[in-house]
Amino acid sequence: MRTRAAAAVLLLALTACTSSDGDAPAAGDSGPADAEQTTEVPAEHENDDLEAAVAVYTAAYFQGDADTAYGMLSKRCRERIGPEAYRAVVEQAAKDYGPDHPATDVKAEVSGKLARVSYKVEGLPKFDQAQQPWALEGDAWKYDAC
Repeated sequence: MRTRAAAAVLLLALTACTSSDGDAPAAGDSGPADAEQTTEVPAEHENDDLEAAVAVYTAAYFQGDADTAYGMLSKRCRERIGPEAYRAVVEQAAKDYGPDHPATDVKAEVSGKLARVSYKVEGLPKFDQAQQPWALEGDAWKYDAC
C-alpha cells in the first residue's frame, strides 16, 4: 500500500507542471530497452527525432517498459527520481491504462537544446500534454518535465 501511494505521489510530481489537465499525469520517457521490450517508432515519426522520442517515451510509459522510459528521462529528472520508484509509476500506469495509447498530433517548438512539445494521448485525453519540456542531451531528446 505504501509503494502505491509513493508511486502516485511521484507520478503527480513528475507531471504536475506539464499536463494540460491539472490532475492528469504525463506519459513516461524511454531509454535503452531489452531486445524483447524494444518500442517501435510509429511510421509518422520516423524522420523527426523529437517526435520519435515523444512517441517512444509515451509507448514505453503505457507498456510498462520502465527501463526504456527511465532511460529517456533527462539527467536532471533522473537525479530527482530513482529507477525503482519510477518503475513503480510506469508499471502502475500500464496496469491502469494498458498499452495502446500512442502520442498523436505532436507539435514541437524547439529553441536550441530545449523544446516544448504538445500532443494528445490516444484514448486518454486527461493525459494530453501542452508545452511539455524536453531537453537535447548529446544527440538524444530527453523528457524534462520533472
